[in-house]
Amino acid sequence: MMFTHFLIVFLSLLVSGGEGKTINAEGTHWGLIVAGSNSWYNYRHQADACHAYQILHKNGIPDKNIVVMMYDDIAHNKQNPTQGIIINKPNGTDVYHGVPKDYTKTDVTPKNFLNILKGNKAAMQGIGSGKVIESGPNDHVFVYFTDHGAPGLVAFPSGTLMASDLNDAIKYMYVHKKYQKMVFYIEACESGSMFNKLLKSNINAATPDQSSYACYYSSEYQTYLGDVYSVKWMENSDKAFVNDDIGEYQGDGDGNSTGSLPEDYYSEPIILENQLRESGSAVEKMKIEFQIFQLLQLKENINKTMEKIVTESVTSEAQKMRVLGSHAYPVDFDCYKKAVEAFSENCYNLGQVEFALRHVYALSNLCEEKISADLIISAIKKHCLGYEPTEIDF
Repeated sequence: MMFTHFLIVFLSLLVSGGEGKTINAEGTHWGLIVAGSNSWYNYRHQADACHAYQILHKNGIPDKNIVVMMYDDIAHNKQNPTQGIIINKPNGTDVYHGVPKDYTKTDVTPKNFLNILKGNKAAMQGIGSGKVIESGPNDHVFVYFTDHGAPGLVAFPSGTLMASDLNDAIKYMYVHKKYQKMVFYIEACESGSMFNKLLKSNINAATPDQSSYACYYSSEYQTYLGDVYSVKWMENSDKAFVNDDIGEYQGDGDGNSTGSLPEDYYSEPIILENQLRESGSAVEKMKIEFQIFQLLQLKENINKTMEKIVTESVTSEAQKMRVLGSHAYPVDFDCYKKAVEAFSENCYNLGQVEFALRHVYALSNLCEEKISADLIISAIKKHCLGYEPTEIDF
């Protein structure tokens, strides 16, 4: 997916209470920056998040108005060839220095994210820095999220944020006059599904059924350093940032300039294949080949597990084919959320196993077939019985 223009998610265009108004001189800028993953192979997400912080900070938004959520296991990771430093492009400058550690490790959760966004200070008392977005009716709020996604959800290290919950939070902010303008950038596969039927189309990093892409593979770091959409808006902002509204000034660009793109966003096998080509040791090659084999086995197991869950839940072969063969947008979020949570808790941790995210569309389809959440959960527990929710770590 190439980008020649960088379009902006302006919630103010559709749900702001301040349509047509000029910016009040007393208005304040706020930023909420989230990297929703952990582990070395997901390096790019925290690199993106740190870079986003540097842009806001450099352009005068004080740290008290910027909240950063990231696992913080990259800068000092044993695999980092430049200890204490994170870069977002080859030979790039350090973007890690000075980044506030507001919420790290197990504090990076969907629940905390929603409370921070809504300004629920009481809920965040005793957690991390306790900072929240304390915005008002004249303020501008910028939210940037980067990680993996699936239809109607984005992933956190140990959970998922559903589109319905995010939209409820936005509606809460609207009712309580928490912003004049609010901008969302979401870098994730199928990120468009987080605002489907709420916002205009083609204004996210991906459509409701489209992948987002990693870029800047580094042989030295043995991982990707950035994501295409994020790199483009941030590198453009580095050149010409206008402090009034990030996003209003995202200029034209050539998506090809970020280098070769992987075939899709599920990057572990691509990273391992690159490592295999570059390895000079027979022992190391064998180790990497075994890791690739494990990933292929995992992929096959996920496929088989989901097919068993679907087979158990449906009443006919035709219904099974509909569920497995289409990618409809989630509508029944109550059912979908319950099914997703059960699958993540009992089968494959969706915050850790990105292959599994590719298959949760089937859970949504089961719900849209009017199959009850209880029946789906029963099938999940039956076919994941005895599993430890799988996690991947390279």
